[in-house]
Amino acid sequence: MQFGAFATRAAEIEDEPADLETVSLVRDLFLESGDDLAVVARFVQGRVFPAWDDRKLDVGPSTCYAAIARAAGPNVDSDDVEDRLADLGEVGDVAASYEFGGQRGLAAFGGGGADAMTVASVYDDLSTLAATDGEGSEGTKLDLLFGLFNRCEPNEARYLARIVLSEIRIGVGEGTVRDAIAAAYDVPTESVERALQVSNDYGLVAETARDEGTAGLDGTTLEVGRPVQAMLAQAETASDALEEWDEAAVETKFDGARVQVHWDGSTVDVFSRNLEDVTEALPEVVDFVREHCDAPAILDGEVVAVDDAGEPLPFQQVLRRFRRKHDVAKAREDVTVELRAFDCLHADGVDLLDAPLRDRHDRLASVLDANVSDRTLTDDPETVAEYEARALDAGHEGIMLKDPASTYSPGKRGRNWLKRKPDVETLDCVVVGAEWGEGRRANVFGTFRIAVRTDDGYEGIGKVATGVTDEELDDLTDLLRPHVTTESGRDVTFDPAVVFEVGYEEIQPSPTYESGYALRFPRFVGVRDDKDADDADSLDRVERLAGLQ
Repeated sequence: MQFGAFATRAAEIEDEPADLETVSLVRDLFLESGDDLAVVARFVQGRVFPAWDDRKLDVGPSTCYAAIARAAGPNVDSDDVEDRLADLGEVGDVAASYEFGGQRGLAAFGGGGADAMTVASVYDDLSTLAATDGEGSEGTKLDLLFGLFNRCEPNEARYLARIVLSEIRIGVGEGTVRDAIAAAYDVPTESVERALQVSNDYGLVAETARDEGTAGLDGTTLEVGRPVQAMLAQAETASDALEEWDEAAVETKFDGARVQVHWDGSTVDVFSRNLEDVTEALPEVVDFVREHCDAPAILDGEVVAVDDAGEPLPFQQVLRRFRRKHDVAKAREDVTVELRAFDCLHADGVDLLDAPLRDRHDRLASVLDANVSDRTLTDDPETVAEYEARALDAGHEGIMLKDPASTYSPGKRGRNWLKRKPDVETLDCVVVGAEWGEGRRANVFGTFRIAVRTDDGYEGIGKVATGVTDEELDDLTDLLRPHVTTESGRDVTFDPAVVFEVGYEEIQPSPTYESGYALRFPRFVGVRDDKDADDADSLDRVERLAGLQ
């Protein structure tokens, strides 16, 4: 498929306000995609690789702007691109406003030349870009992007820029793609949904629906080494659980980082909640699984930091290990972590997603002979309260309440898993902006604007400036600097990428912020490296918490 044809279709989809018509347009795009179907199914969502694939383009706005400027001609620089961005408001429109191709005679990098780009060639170049690492990689990435933009017509440039920065913004979400696959290949939506849960790969599922139909989709299985989204919990009370279920499975809620462990009998892979491969950072988890897991399996659990006596340490200690990419041995001496497994998705060749929780836990205990999370089955509120008291006394975060009959639903947040914490509340908020500090803090971000998730994006709920040490400000500035999109005086805006855990005293109605609420006395608790912006707390949760005050 020509990339120009994809861009034309993307523009039609973007201009269509009706959801049903959008699904029809995406369906037609799939039917026209030919051998490029898998890539198109990801591109239309602004993705280059499957969600489980840990490859990343790792291209920040500044590199993208520099590539656009170079392709636009010798009289354009990055500042000009940023000025035009301030006027137009969106990087795709900026890229489309330039006439590229003037430097084709220079034998542009990245496959330059007058030949029209295809979806496949764009994907190949972006794959090469993602594989570029090490010394000099920034320059190589800039050359590759220049070569791509230099070959673009305006509409192609619009969607290339958006794909590169993961900002496709054409109104196509995961549900739209799911429904379009079902419509294009006349297969049940439920079968598509199920295959997506199991594979975490829209491209694979689209091809399976086309080539193998319903039988192929229903036959899609988990694959050891290919992570899937974690099942999620929501905050409720013990009485809520016991009113709905015959009994509740009560477990410890660890103050750690969620992981999914894959063991095929020879290789251990460890993935974070946002599907990042963290295997190299956690060698003791690898060693533990090799020693204690007696069959190929996919395990769900938490990695917790412990002191010399085996007592739990705060969550921030775990993040020190997750962030570590170099000198892991030294980090291991400073912070010891252990796996606490609480679920089993696959064991010895058998997928267990459809098995009830009680059976999955039994299977977990049969394949793993240590560190399996303890649980109590009860219908008695007093028993729940006693279990919670013991968990808190032991230094853990709280308890989980789970329906023993529930199946495992990857990526779903429902009422089958409920979490109980102490009364002190925190919110996981997206960092959308900041202000540079003053005086001795002039070179770091000093105040952070935070937002909560809505159906249409993110809406502000306050500013955080307390609870952060000088050392943490340095780290946070390094963490957030690559996500800067605009800068005006001391004020900076970010791509929604980094999540802060924010403590607060109260949620108040407020006309100051878009959400209609403000956090009273907000304070920085930590960075949720295990979450991305899509996992942040929602405005719905804020409204629910405000109503309980």
